[in-house]
Amino acid sequence: MFFSKRQTAPGPVEFIIAGLGNPGREYEGTRHNAGFMVLDRLCEKLGADMRRVRFKGVTGDCELGGRHVLLLKPGTFMNLSGQSVRESMGFYKVPPERTLIIFDDINLPPGKLRVRRKGSDGGHNGMKNIIYLSGSDQFPRIKVGVGQKPHPDFNLADWVLSKFTAADMNELDQALDNACAAAELIICGDTDRAMNLYN
Repeated sequence: MFFSKRQTAPGPVEFIIAGLGNPGREYEGTRHNAGFMVLDRLCEKLGADMRRVRFKGVTGDCELGGRHVLLLKPGTFMNLSGQSVRESMGFYKVPPERTLIIFDDINLPPGKLRVRRKGSDGGHNGMKNIIYLSGSDQFPRIKVGVGQKPHPDFNLADWVLSKFTAADMNELDQALDNACAAAELIICGDTDRAMNLYN
């Protein structure tokens, strides 16, 4: 995909991309922060800057697919992601259908993506809170594979808060690029193509 270096399209925010994760240095590079990692990669590609603190998170503006897009990293910690997402949606009057959520999925191996037009929370607490507070499950989403627990008795919280291994990071690198490309297709209204290319 072609990523324009012009940072912000004119006019009001038309789309929101929220990447989920936990704020703070101690959580950098953890599996639960895959959504943050995609937004970081997107900022690199677009030359965008995410430093403005608002909507209980950190935001940036960019142009993607010819649209004015708000980039959002909720700062509420994962389980309360809906507070930040709902606040930004309400401010810009952006519906769920134009609010893309990017988050980790333990049911996918590292490096794999799953693009969906809408759906349930799939057991993900961040997505669960967004659906609960917004009253809608119509959010397009990109799930980023972070791998399953090493064995069934392994504590789930410990697993998602663990760091990616070097081998995982090798697999994840291409996935971050693919997630950025899929996001652009979704912004352009071509979710079916994103699903065909990246699922």
